[in-house]
Amino acid sequence: MGGSFNPVHIGHMLLASYLVEFGIVDRVLMMLSPANPLKEQAEGNPSESDRLKMLQIACASVKGVEPCDIELTMPRPNYSIYSLRKLATLYPDCRVRLIIGSDNWNIFDRWRSSEEIIREFSPIVYPRPGYPIDRTTLPKGVTSVDSPVFEISSTFVRNALRSEKRIDLYMPPGVADYIRRHNLYVP
Repeated sequence: MGGSFNPVHIGHMLLASYLVEFGIVDRVLMMLSPANPLKEQAEGNPSESDRLKMLQIACASVKGVEPCDIELTMPRPNYSIYSLRKLATLYPDCRVRLIIGSDNWNIFDRWRSSEEIIREFSPIVYPRPGYPIDRTTLPKGVTSVDSPVFEISSTFVRNALRSEKRIDLYMPPGVADYIRRHNLYVP
């Protein structure tokens, strides 16, 4: 499950935990992306090392969910197909699958090597608010899950933090403390 995790929030962790606890996957690697080629990068973002540390804190107490930093070591710009292939090489005894939200599924045809990703890594699509999944149009190899829908986003969390709101309950334990200690997302 890739993302900028800027910052990681409870929606990310609840989804990852759901996928493991309900037997969809054996484990989830939360792959930190340095930059999404399809998104404009906001100024004043925390460093990659800060985002990785927050992800490590978030994953520490969640069974079957682990942080993954391989994209931070790869040439840039990096694309998911290369990261997935590297994971498949690192974990030859595992079936590596891509986990994406229905919002990303709607633009999946814009992803580099999207057809190869479908063929090699059988994406799992989870619901996002405002982006219904039409199962009848999913290509062979792509599955959808009926996971709970969480109406929370990193954008919401960042904006709340920049407005000096205390929103500790929206983040995994320890992440809000890390943000405060390091003066992240301050106006």
